[in-house]
Amino acid sequence: MQLQNTISIASLLAATLLLSFSTALKEGQTCAADRFCDSGLHCETCVANGNVRPRCTRIQPIIPTSKVKGLPFNRYTWLTTHNSFAMMGEKSATGSIILAPTNQQDSITSQLNNGVRGLMLDMYDGQQPAVNVLKEIQAFLESNPSEIITIFIEDYVTSSNGLTKVFNAAGLRKYWFPVTKMPKNGGDWPTVDDMVKNNQRLVVFTSKSAKEASEGIAYEWRYVVENQYGNGGMVAGSCPNRAESSAMNTTTRSLVLMNYFPDNPDLSQACKQNSAPLMSMTDTCHSAAGNRWPNFITVDFYKRSDGGGAPQATDVTNGKLVCGCGNIDSCRQGMAFGECELPEAGVAPAPGAGAAAKETASSAGLGKRAPFLQGWRMAVLILGSLHFSLWF
Repeated sequence: MQLQNTISIASLLAATLLLSFSTALKEGQTCAADRFCDSGLHCETCVANGNVRPRCTRIQPIIPTSKVKGLPFNRYTWLTTHNSFAMMGEKSATGSIILAPTNQQDSITSQLNNGVRGLMLDMYDGQQPAVNVLKEIQAFLESNPSEIITIFIEDYVTSSNGLTKVFNAAGLRKYWFPVTKMPKNGGDWPTVDDMVKNNQRLVVFTSKSAKEASEGIAYEWRYVVENQYGNGGMVAGSCPNRAESSAMNTTTRSLVLMNYFPDNPDLSQACKQNSAPLMSMTDTCHSAAGNRWPNFITVDFYKRSDGGGAPQATDVTNGKLVCGCGNIDSCRQGMAFGECELPEAGVAPAPGAGAAAKETASSAGLGKRAPFLQGWRMAVLILGSLHFSLWF
């Protein structure tokens, strides 16, 4: 019995020591499974970009208000998902797999937990499917009282007050940001602090202009300029407005929405599209929008990239908007605009970096595992010493 107890104690000490010395893998390092990657990362390949070995890639942006609070709502960028509800493997009410095209890999709840703050939703007559989705949003807002969510509705609802009914059924009206507070001349929005203080944390836009008067739901293109969606919005060096939107450089619209996804969702190509080409398009649309950075960056399969992806693009754009720096991670509360902190040494390669650079980052991870190997040696020594002391 004494032997068993000693072995158990020694094993527990060794396991604790190993955990204290282990290091999670960083962005760009070769991995075997999600659990080996650091927080906010997952493990996958990007064959479309020539990366056949799985690497840790980002799935979460930095929430910009965790760095700098108190700015107008239009001074931030929010990661947004296209057809947010269209999840891979989703089942119908009868339990069968839905065969319609899918645009995302996870649920609305998972997207919100990963830092997505803009949702594009198609809505039709027939309340229950929409209510189920909206209840996920209600649960998130209830549990996260400082977060703000924006919904863009592609509106096919024809029943009288149909949208109002589904939002009421989902318990979301108490979070509603009123149309009367939205600037109509290109001015600044209320600050995020005021929106949170007043619990007006749900911004909703519809594609039907008449519903602004009939239901108090903002007609999107009175407040937002938006580039072309689908293949037409993915042409390098070009950022035209979609037909319903004013020209991208119309300054009487305070918000800028940038779409970057193809006509037909393509999971295999999304990791390539959401990497260097996405970053490049943010620069193109910045110029097209009269030197305004996008407030919403909208993609399919937001978790797919060859490195930083859509979360990194969101962080970079937030840095430019919030503090005039290259990344929101450089921003600090109270700092002067443009007074940027230098990045830490040893940062993983940016999205779109060459394979050689990524291999270097991956190899560098071997050095980071030195503490882990040292921990193994120390654990073995402790285990051996305890066993030795038992017998003598």
